[in-house]
Amino acid sequence: MTDTPSTSGRTAWAQIGAVLAAIGASLCCVAPLVLLSIGVGGAWVSSLTALEPYRPIFIIATVALLGFTGWRLYRREDDCAPDEACANPAVKRRQRLIFWLVALPVLALLAFPWYAPALL
Repeated sequence: MTDTPSTSGRTAWAQIGAVLAAIGASLCCVAPLVLLSIGVGGAWVSSLTALEPYRPIFIIATVALLGFTGWRLYRREDDCAPDEACANPAVKRRQRLIFWLVALPVLALLAFPWYAPALL
């Protein structure tokens, strides 16, 4: 199995999807805090917690997409043909760096509801 542009594109879309799912998962908790901290208030801010029941779905989607992306980046090197971009160690190293630069803030967003009380 070679790393063609279409499969490489799927990895990029998985990372984008993971970021969007993490934002969705933390929207119920982060958005009211951000809005209140910049001075925007009102009774409607409490309605942003309406997304709370969907949080587990977003968390599962985020973890699944990050897992898929990590699996694509850290799978055996035998899956890559010698003349493909994925065989280049510099490209692979850069992709892995970008993955971790995206994954760590995404995981911090997912955990926000648990450490948010410590910020207040």
